[in-house]
Amino acid sequence: MNEKIILKTDLKNIKLFKRGKVRDVYDLGDSLLIISSDRISCFDVVLPNGIPDKGCVLTQVSNFWFDFIKDITPHHVITTNVNQFPEILQPYKEILHGRSMVVKKTKPVPIECVVRGYLSGSGWKDYKKTGIVGGTKLPAGLKESEKLPQSIFSPATKEEEGHDINVTEEDVSNAIGKDITARLKEISLSIYKKARVYAEGKGIIIADTKFEFGIFNNNIILIDEVLTPDSSRFWPEDEYSPGGPQPSFDKQFVRDYLETLDWDKTPPAPELPPEIIQKTRKKYLQALFLLTGQKL
Repeated sequence: MNEKIILKTDLKNIKLFKRGKVRDVYDLGDSLLIISSDRISCFDVVLPNGIPDKGCVLTQVSNFWFDFIKDITPHHVITTNVNQFPEILQPYKEILHGRSMVVKKTKPVPIECVVRGYLSGSGWKDYKKTGIVGGTKLPAGLKESEKLPQSIFSPATKEEEGHDINVTEEDVSNAIGKDITARLKEISLSIYKKARVYAEGKGIIIADTKFEFGIFNNNIILIDEVLTPDSSRFWPEDEYSPGGPQPSFDKQFVRDYLETLDWDKTPPAPELPPEIIQKTRKKYLQALFLLTGQKL
């Protein structure tokens, strides 16, 4: 397979809607074009190197999950087939193939709907300080990466710059309303439960994940990406051992490498060595194959 890497797109005559850490989004009028680049960000800083084929993996994994959980909630995907894209996009088929989707334009809900099944990341940090994660009081004596007694809804704010901030369900209710918060919690926990059971059958633990939602025709629908190695912690089940950080199929591998450097986690980020890039690419491809049975 030929490796290809796209760090940035520039589609002439098409209005750029937003350029995120990983995605370039274009405005098509009544819909949006989302392109997943091969950029990778860690500690909220975009690294100078990309990971070959990463954007294609993210798109393919998301597409699989959007279909998998469509009985729980509608989603924003119209099509990922470039031949069905609007005529104005046809000159860019080669760039767009495999890494893009045309989606419904929604009013995004300004909350990251995080679900945690295991105690890791910022949830572990919060637990060590307070014993509370996302407003949920947890039993004393839990270890890092330990499976929680039950999955918890642990929302966060969506920050344009810097880190998202963990908040409580009550905070979210005060910000956007009690009914919509209860519905977001219900959908998020339902998706996580179904996906976690499926993934465990494929040898992957989904330790935690985050969902984003939008309002379309007065209904809540799932948007952005879903259950990808960028939005989730994927751990190999056969190597799972609570009591510390776990091996992973996600970009935690890159984070761990960066932690060994003398870098203050502000731009500019350091270059990644070729072996780190290749090992990371391999992890993304492995996650794709294990979860979906698909290769690029």
